[in-house]
Amino acid sequence: MTKLIVICGATATGKSGLGLGLAMRLGSVILSADSRQVYREFDIGTAKPTLAEQKLVPHYLIDICAPTNMMTVADYQGQAQALINSASLTFSPSTPLLMVGGTGLYIRSIVQGLKIPQVSPQPELRSQLESFGQIQLYAMLQQVDPVVAQKIHPHDLVRTLRALEVYYVTGVPISEQQGENPPDYPILQIGLDCDVALLDNRIHQRTEQMIADGLVAEVEYLCQKYGADLSLLNTLGYQEIKQYLAGEISLDAAKELIVLHTRQFAKRQRTWFRAYPKIEWFDANDPNLLDNVWQRTQRFIS
Repeated sequence: MTKLIVICGATATGKSGLGLGLAMRLGSVILSADSRQVYREFDIGTAKPTLAEQKLVPHYLIDICAPTNMMTVADYQGQAQALINSASLTFSPSTPLLMVGGTGLYIRSIVQGLKIPQVSPQPELRSQLESFGQIQLYAMLQQVDPVVAQKIHPHDLVRTLRALEVYYVTGVPISEQQGENPPDYPILQIGLDCDVALLDNRIHQRTEQMIADGLVAEVEYLCQKYGADLSLLNTLGYQEIKQYLAGEISLDAAKELIVLHTRQFAKRQRTWFRAYPKIEWFDANDPNLLDNVWQRTQRFIS
């Protein structure tokens, strides 16, 4: 039977390094669970596995979508489930697959088997809805789907738009189309976390490394190729460097903003993952981390 090991946690906690080391010991593969690594050419700013790392261990679910397209959670879930159900990814049926990443909704779509409405983004409809403003949109949602409205913060424009989008496309409230169908294979969920001060230091170091690895040149190239208005260029790491390239801020200021925004993002991730009791937590700064996780993995396999 298929077995799945999930390695999750906030950004900069060392998930990729642990996943790589564990996959090499297991003779397994890695399924990425990162909502930006799915896009081609967005490499340095997304901390995508290097080509050398991909040669050491096969990685899947990265570089599978053009930057001009949108990868939905439903798209990701479908491709991930197909890979998990494939018998050809590992040398032995008893070897577990690894899912590594920090996109909580991607992971949840697999481990909890979320039922996701198959409605693709509707740019024209969204544009029309956005013209009403969030206060009116939320009031509309309360009328057409009061159940889901109770679960969405009144100021959450993204989720409000999505719920209205699904309703107006299908005529059925999104709350009636959601649910869970958990998989029947064993899953071990491992979370990485550490002291906030240590995590801040990791974020500083990784930001400096991204700059040293050529993040500025990457952003400049992507702006020239796709235009500065590309939505992905408004995400963490890219937006700040884009401001620097436009002459709005200095490079030092851009780095400070990346650090600040990454810290805020990490805080949201920690809150998300801490809400799930099935995750077993390990100290990201433990010098024996790989050995400790390896021991837990062996118990899981056996």
